[in-house]
Amino acid sequence: MKALIKAFIWIAWISSAIAVAFVILGTIQGFFGRLAHGTEIIKYFHVANSFFLLAIVSLLFLHLGQHKQE
Repeated sequence: MKALIKAFIWIAWISSAIAVAFVILGTIQGFFGRLAHGTEIIKYFHVANSFFLLAIVSLLFLHLGQHKQE
């Protein structure tokens, strides 16, 4: 069980880091224009939103699981 909890914590941290990277890329694109052909600024924020949601769900799963064990 501890391995599962540790895995969810890693997933949450990695997802958050990836989301922050995409937010930074979207912000840079907002200031300087397109970074790559065929990309729109909104795509970066959609991807970041997905990774933030994955991190939130992982942390909620851990939080709710700890209350069940008590």
